[in-house]
Parts: sequence; structure tokens; C-alpha cells
Amino acid sequence: MSAKTAAAAGLTERPAAPAAAPAQPIWDIIELLFFAYRDFVGDPDEVLSKLAFGRAHHRVLHFVNRNPGMKVADLLEILNITKQSLGRVLKQLVDQGFVVQKEGAQDRRQRLLFVTPKGEALALKLAVLQTERITRAFSELGPGAHEAARRFLTAMIDSDNREGVLRQIARADHAKARS
Repeated sequence: MSAKTAAAAGLTERPAAPAAAPAQPIWDIIELLFFAYRDFVGDPDEVLSKLAFGRAHHRVLHFVNRNPGMKVADLLEILNITKQSLGRVLKQLVDQGFVVQKEGAQDRRQRLLFVTPKGEALALKLAVLQTERITRAFSELGPGAHEAARRFLTAMIDSDNREGVLRQIARADHAKARS
């Protein structure tokens, strides 16, 4: 390619940009995220503590409720935890009648997870508490708040995981709509 053609295509070499200064921490947003998370999970924490459950139980219950019949392997991937960590939490949820495990129809080695009616009721109770907090916040922000929050939170997810997370949410929405 000639120098003239390369220049026209924007492919000419440019001097190296000076090294960017390290970004200054965005303290207000960092701290607001910490405090928002604290309060977002605080409401469910009160309910869970009465059952001697914690946040790990909440996450498992949430995803199993939203994805009936999900494989244990898929749950491990979503939560990004070890099999051992999940095993302890799952055992408690199963032993106390919130979750059931069933063998896969094609592969009996698969463990498929479902919430029981008791588990569904608890998952819904926790989701309602969190939805009330979100709704209050959206009402303070006005029109477009839901979409702006969705775009911001999506952008906070590592770029190589975003599509998978959005597909997971869409699948769960579709599964719940069918049930």
C-alpha cells in the first residue's frame, strides 16, 4: 500500500501518545457503591438471619428460583465460587426444604436445582424487599432511571462477560414468564 493510500485510510503511523497519568480514584462513586450495596443487601440480611442464612444462601436461592432446573455447574459459574463453598450452602437449603436436587433426564450424573414452594416464597420475599428499595430510588430520579441504571450496571460488568450475563437475565425472564 502506498503512503498516500495508507494516509487516506488513516493507517499512517502517528507519534506515540504520552503515557496517561494514572486515574484518580472516583471516591464518591466507589463509596456510594459500597453504601448502596450495604443497604441493598441489608433488608434481605435481616430476614435471612432469622433462618441462620447469609448472603451466599440468598444468591443461591435467587438464581435457582430465577432458573428452575439449572445445573449445579452453571450455578458455580454464575456465582464464581468453589464447589466446596456451594456444597455447604446448598446442603443447608436442601436440608431445610428450600431447594431440591433432581437427576438430569439425559445424564443422571447432572444435578438439577429447583426451589420448593417454601424456597420460592422466601426468594420472592427477598426480591420484593430489594424491589421496593430500587423503586424508591427510581422514583427520586424520574423518567429514564431504570434504563440508565441498567446501562450503568451493564457497563460495570467485565466486557467479556456482558453478553453472557444479559443472555442469562433474558433466559430467566423467559423461564419465569412461562411458569
